[in-house]
Amino acid sequence: MNNISSEDIISEKNKSQDEKKNKQHASQERHVRLTVIAFIAIIVLTIVLSSLFGAVFGFVSGGAAGIFSSKITQKIHRYFPNIKLPPINTPADKQQIIVEDSAVIDVVRKSSPAVVSIIISREVPNNIQDFFNDPESFFNPFSGDNSTQQTPQSDQGGTTKQQIGGGSGFFITSDGLLLTNRHVVEDTQASYTVVTGEGKQYEAKVLARDPVRDVAVIKIEGNNFPTLSLGDSDSLQIGQTIIAIGNSLGEFANSVSRGIVSGLKRNVDAGSGFGNTERLTDIIQTDAAINLGNSGGPLIDIEGNVIGINVAMAQGAQNIGFALPINQAKRIIEQAQGGAKISIPFLGVRYINITPVIQKEAQLPFDYGVLVLRGNKITDLAVIPGSPADKAGIIENDIIFEVNGQKINSDNQLSDAIIKYNVGDNITLKIWHKGEIKDIQATLQESNK
Repeated sequence: MNNISSEDIISEKNKSQDEKKNKQHASQERHVRLTVIAFIAIIVLTIVLSSLFGAVFGFVSGGAAGIFSSKITQKIHRYFPNIKLPPINTPADKQQIIVEDSAVIDVVRKSSPAVVSIIISREVPNNIQDFFNDPESFFNPFSGDNSTQQTPQSDQGGTTKQQIGGGSGFFITSDGLLLTNRHVVEDTQASYTVVTGEGKQYEAKVLARDPVRDVAVIKIEGNNFPTLSLGDSDSLQIGQTIIAIGNSLGEFANSVSRGIVSGLKRNVDAGSGFGNTERLTDIIQTDAAINLGNSGGPLIDIEGNVIGINVAMAQGAQNIGFALPINQAKRIIEQAQGGAKISIPFLGVRYINITPVIQKEAQLPFDYGVLVLRGNKITDLAVIPGSPADKAGIIENDIIFEVNGQKINSDNQLSDAIIKYNVGDNITLKIWHKGEIKDIQATLQESNK
């Protein structure tokens, strides 16, 4: 008879318990694996259903994914630390889009009441109204802000007051001061009517036209008008969101387009098909739609501040529009509010820009700056007598390199550099004078143009 000791019984009992624990552990692992597989299957099925049924199950699937994703991720990382699953989109992604759209909607809602349409009218002889009813024949600065409205024709003499164009503008003071482009209100023989977002019409008076910048200030009678705040265009960043509002095509008031700042400090020669051109310097490029009639309307940042004045669009291209930086307009605003005459500074020299070609032909020691030179006529003096340049000692054949430390070149021409300052400002010019490089001081005077 075999004797079974108490130690053997205990050993068998422990072995049985170990086997039982191992089976339980294996069962738990199988359960976890099945649970993970089930959750993954739910996700896959949810995604498939979301793709098939789109809008119907989109919200449900997004919510389900959001609920399960964190728990699934925790369990998978706990038991299978080496498994990497693709990220699951959650409602937070949609929420971010909603927040961005809401910000734009809020800016448009608050800003639109301060944006106006400007109607340009003029007495037109009845026998030449066909001329004005042809948008291609009428002078349309910057590719046609003056879109024409049809009026009944007449073979009789006399004149008829006719709408010959339109543009945009916006309130900068509650007592009726508005900002727009100079080319919108440049016709001194025309009359201008401001139409608010509520449809009310007011006769407008032009207070100031900047002869260099394409900016004008007009005034209507009244009080408590909604206004827009002016931002700082010097702080703009390429890629930031902007909003353009204006009277598109002279027909669709308060049209809104959204885009980004596509470029800064662009220099553009804008003009019409009649040879009228104007140089725009240091302006903003945007992909927001700038259409006919938008000129003079505001370009607004996401905070609701005006950072530009819509001015031109590129013909033959898509999504290329331009706006004047609002900082360029602040001087004329201050002068108009104070009732002062708009004064433009000038230096008083005639010159040509130095390029590598001109440098070679004239055998100059430098390939940038401007060469002070007389014109073809005997009256086209190189330096205007009594001008700031004359008083500073500049003479013909001098080369001006810099204005207050900024180099003069094709991207920063001398006229562009001077216009940044005010009448009476002292500036430092770096010049080449009789073979010597030197710094001289000049005090800017008012231009007579």
